[in-house]
Amino acid sequence: MPTDIPLVAPSDAHPVVIVGAGPAGLAAARAVLTRGIPYIHLERHVDVGGIWDLDNPGTPMYKSAHFISSRDKSGFFDTPMPSHFGDYPTRAQILEYTRGFADTYGLRDRIRFGTAVTGVSQDEATGVWTVSTDTEDLKASAVICCTGVTWDPRLPEVPGDFSGEVRHSVTYVDPDEFAGKRVLTVGLGNSGADIASDAAANADRAFISTRRGYHFVPKHLFGRPADSSEMLPIWLKRLLYRVFAPIVIGDVRRWGLPRADHRLFESHPLINTQLLHHLQHGDITARPGIARFDGSEVVFTDGTREELDLVLFATGYNMSIPYLPSEYLEWVGGRPKMYLNAFAARPGLFGISYIEVNSSAYTLFDRIAHLVAEHLDDIRSEPARARRLRRIIDTETPDLSGGVRFVGSDRHATYVEVRAYRRALRRLASRMGWDDLEQGRFAGHARSDTRAKATS
Repeated sequence: MPTDIPLVAPSDAHPVVIVGAGPAGLAAARAVLTRGIPYIHLERHVDVGGIWDLDNPGTPMYKSAHFISSRDKSGFFDTPMPSHFGDYPTRAQILEYTRGFADTYGLRDRIRFGTAVTGVSQDEATGVWTVSTDTEDLKASAVICCTGVTWDPRLPEVPGDFSGEVRHSVTYVDPDEFAGKRVLTVGLGNSGADIASDAAANADRAFISTRRGYHFVPKHLFGRPADSSEMLPIWLKRLLYRVFAPIVIGDVRRWGLPRADHRLFESHPLINTQLLHHLQHGDITARPGIARFDGSEVVFTDGTREELDLVLFATGYNMSIPYLPSEYLEWVGGRPKMYLNAFAARPGLFGISYIEVNSSAYTLFDRIAHLVAEHLDDIRSEPARARRLRRIIDTETPDLSGGVRFVGSDRHATYVEVRAYRRALRRLASRMGWDDLEQGRFAGHARSDTRAKATS
């Protein structure tokens, strides 16, 4: 992959182009706007909000969804979530918050809505990018991809034929669609557990199929959100889990789920005990992996079978970037490989949100956007320092595991341990002579007429 492509300084003639106006794109926009870096912000939908807007075509969101990290750990820098939100805000509250953030920092006015990016390319001799939309071609100094990671569903191939309905969970929206049906949810991620719980409460019969066991973590511990203990060392959290899980959770094999085949944090834990409630009350039945389809029935690996109307695969997503030539990035297991999950080997190309992490994403989006914006600022004002970062990107691969041996699956190809990741971001900032991102940095940039509203 060419790495000797010239760096292009952001300017009015060659602005930075940000693609996507979900949370990651908004974090990127605030970071460059507050530094006075010229930019153009493109969004194919008619409003901000990304996946949290049910009207956004292709969103995987469903009506009953809640934020998986807690309110007070999850906001953008200098814009805390309102105190009247629940500990784990609803989908509608997150959309309200995200749109309020865009208004607070004057980001909405600079977004070109209804503008889909159809392709990007780079002139390797000059470093200038061409960003093609459905209406025009734009020349850019850099491209920041912020179009998210839950749009391209992964649907496994199952032998046999099924006479019922087979869908991916990306199509699921409303629990009412389960009424009168026998429903199987396949996959035990956090979304799969949520959807299976909806089926348990609304379907005639509900089942969940999983090949792997997972650790269940209650949303609250001692009356506080579970991620309040985020700063405890992993060894201590594992010790506490071994002590309290048998008391609080119990042995999930009693309800038909497999025991976890990995240590806590080596894969995503399930921040959901609602599914256990439904299993304990017989509202849903656990089954192992699917062996094959057989007419109106699904046959499982233990030989059992169930007659079903709907099979819903909650089996994850590829982190695809359809407008970007695939050769512009290195791909591992359907995930783009970038330095610190943000800086591509190709100069002038960045990504924010292409990461799996055991923590709040919004705060990390801000941290990543901060470093990307610092580098873009260096290209125009400190070119020698900008070239030094390129040498680091070309030669170093930091360990972001924090000593955790993540499960060897495609999903975990870009998985990071949040404290190790934050340390790596801080180390890079220190090496480059950049300021660390701290609370208060954006306090003076909020619009006076929206500042009070955003924090009320």
